[in-house]
Amino acid sequence: MAACGRAPVQAQAPSAPLKALTPAPLGVAVMSGQLDDPAWTTLARRHVSQLTPEWEMKMEYILGDDGAFRFDAPDRIDAFARANAMRLHGHALIWYSQGQDWFEAIKPARREQAFDDYIARVAGRYRGQVAGWDVVNEAVAEDGDGLRDCHWSAQFGQDGYIARAFERTRAADPDAVLFLNDYNLENLPRKGATFLRLVERLLRAGAPITGIGTQAHLDIDIPAGQITAFMRDAAAFGLPIHVSELDAPMGSGLIDRARRDARRRLQTARVTEYAEAFAALPERQRYAFTLWGLRDTDSFVNRQGGDDSPLAFDGDGRPTPLFQALADGFAAAR
Repeated sequence: MAACGRAPVQAQAPSAPLKALTPAPLGVAVMSGQLDDPAWTTLARRHVSQLTPEWEMKMEYILGDDGAFRFDAPDRIDAFARANAMRLHGHALIWYSQGQDWFEAIKPARREQAFDDYIARVAGRYRGQVAGWDVVNEAVAEDGDGLRDCHWSAQFGQDGYIARAFERTRAADPDAVLFLNDYNLENLPRKGATFLRLVERLLRAGAPITGIGTQAHLDIDIPAGQITAFMRDAAAFGLPIHVSELDAPMGSGLIDRARRDARRRLQTARVTEYAEAFAALPERQRYAFTLWGLRDTDSFVNRQGGDDSPLAFDGDGRPTPLFQALADGFAAAR
């Protein structure tokens, strides 16, 4: 089988922490409950240099329908990051899928102030503590045909709510890098092009966008070179780039060994390409490279009982082939 080039890809035991192999901070998404898991915290302390709250810094967690704020979980994540010399990345202030019930219950005359006050309170609370914010998340339509309509755009306009969010975040946290963050930008070239046109349009209008976030939930079946092409186009703005939520599912239900091995080879090829394209950026444009979960069992892909392997470590904290794919990609660009 090996002579036919069909042997499964094997991960090597890591000789160095992943953060030492990454040419920028190596981030991971975290839920506060994981901080009670000694196996998770031990693995994170060794391999990670930046944390992104996966859910508990989003409006859905922080803001109740009655307008009450809660900060217990994001404060705990922030404290863990500071105690372990890790950066904190803020995720996410304004998202089309959250806040509708609260916002539409407010009298129209008060909505502008409520929008501004939310950003001021959340971004202001972590001022000087986060390195950057995902200010607006997923503004581009699913298929890349224009922008999403949502409760924020109904009030301020499609470009208007985005520009307003960036302006208010800049006032609340002047030193943070401010990101427009979206997904499928490399998977769907049409969506990537729409996203980059939005960045260009907002910058021309004076919006203080200072970073580009590409989530990188990878479709491993995309053609080779498509990731590199998007990163090249995004880099043309000269802004810091955050690979902000990388995972690479192989597809659940892969019972057949030969099929699973073939999917693993596709996965590692695309992840290596992403790592190489990121590492090839100018140093000032490499903000961070973040995985959307540390172990396969932490992934939202597997929380409903899946058996995929989309991350750099398995459920026991051993490196998966994706770990080596990242290390190979980062090394190739040196």
